[in-house]
Amino acid sequence: MNNEKMNQIIDEAYKNYENKIKLQNNWEVTLRVMDINTIGQQELLSQEEFINKCKTDSEFSQRWGLKIEEQTILEQVDQNNSVLKGSTALYPRKLTTVTYNDIKIESYE
Repeated sequence: MNNEKMNQIIDEAYKNYENKIKLQNNWEVTLRVMDINTIGQQELLSQEEFINKCKTDSEFSQRWGLKIEEQTILEQVDQNNSVLKGSTALYPRKLTTVTYNDIKIESYE
């Protein structure tokens, strides 16, 4: 369920980004036709590029309101087999946290 909700949030953030960039680029084309200097069109990133940039570029992430953090955590697991019963082991798990519009979702793999 969390992965599904996480994907919905990322899709919503990307659609918002995509619509704003397209609107901005259309506005700049209109200004050029009117012979007014503009700063130039902004390249539209693919959704995968957008996600990677949100993960690695904090300024970009903050601008678009989508924060994606990935970390590896160690989970302590009790041993159930008869030889190791009573002992524990540490297993790495990946924790992904997505925050958008004050909604925070965590997912473990």
